[in-house]
Amino acid sequence: MKVGIINVTGYAGAEVARILSEHEEVDIACVTGRSGAGKNISDIFPHLANLDIEISPTLDKSVDFVFSALPHAASAEALKDAINSGIKGVDISADFRIRNLDTYSEWYNVEHPCPELLESSAYGLPELHRSAIKDCQIAANPGCYPTASILGLAPALQAGIIEPEVIVDAKSGVSGAGRGLSLKIHYSEVNENVSAYGLDGHRHMPEISQELDLLSNQHVNLTFLPHLIPMTRGILASCYAPLKNSFIGAAVDLKSEIKDLYRDFYKDERFTHVVDSPPMTKQTLGSNDCVIYPTVDVRAGRLMVISCIDNLVKGAAGQAIQNMNIMCGMPEDLGLTQLAIYP
Repeated sequence: MKVGIINVTGYAGAEVARILSEHEEVDIACVTGRSGAGKNISDIFPHLANLDIEISPTLDKSVDFVFSALPHAASAEALKDAINSGIKGVDISADFRIRNLDTYSEWYNVEHPCPELLESSAYGLPELHRSAIKDCQIAANPGCYPTASILGLAPALQAGIIEPEVIVDAKSGVSGAGRGLSLKIHYSEVNENVSAYGLDGHRHMPEISQELDLLSNQHVNLTFLPHLIPMTRGILASCYAPLKNSFIGAAVDLKSEIKDLYRDFYKDERFTHVVDSPPMTKQTLGSNDCVIYPTVDVRAGRLMVISCIDNLVKGAAGQAIQNMNIMCGMPEDLGLTQLAIYP
């Protein structure tokens, strides 16, 4: 299958190329990049020298599938012609994640460029939307924070054991900010430093809310607070919610029953794992895994869930390829079986 990657010169696009280089059913036919057009991909990313492919300004070769790693608004525009010609694709931007157009415009300060394509899209979180992804034209690849947060809370919300009052306190490595130059991710600003941001609302918040509301069948009052920490990759989301009194009263052993509920929910999932001790971000470094530890603060009657992913793999490129595999009828883990890198 011939694949095109739009905007290979960003971190997510480069990571798609790296992972696809080992995918036995895929040939990378064309890659684009506005800043690198005319250069070999190795001129931008020496670690991708084995691909030996020239970066084009636009998709100028025939492809069977396309990934777009452009920023929001530009991504939908770039995908439009391919989708209208019958080619399937994965959008790694936010353009097709949010179903409500007014909400999208409010949070991204732009009118949706291709609202007519929303109907042919599906939210690309396979653990929750696999059947819709299988039949869609565009998979809206979830954001990194939403992936960790939603997977951390999904079993409890679907089982109805928590109140619809949720706090997500999340930390991200600096690669989540992208490859563009910015003072806030300058080495001397980030090193030996931790900072909270987005206190008035982060753009991933409506995406998380949308999915939590669907899982709960009611509005979930969400507080989401992200932090930037001095590491390159990784997301650690700490999720909190009060347990319902009815569940507490009926439980014999709260902690073990919560763990059993989570294990049962994810028992058939290849990439989401429920573990017996609080995970570290390095347990997911370079892999497409989401590692989840659910427990209970018994004194407070509160669910606590720690969820870890690599923000560039399960939080971006790896999940995008997982979606492609589903959409094209290939084994879901094809090209994605690499273990985490440690230390």
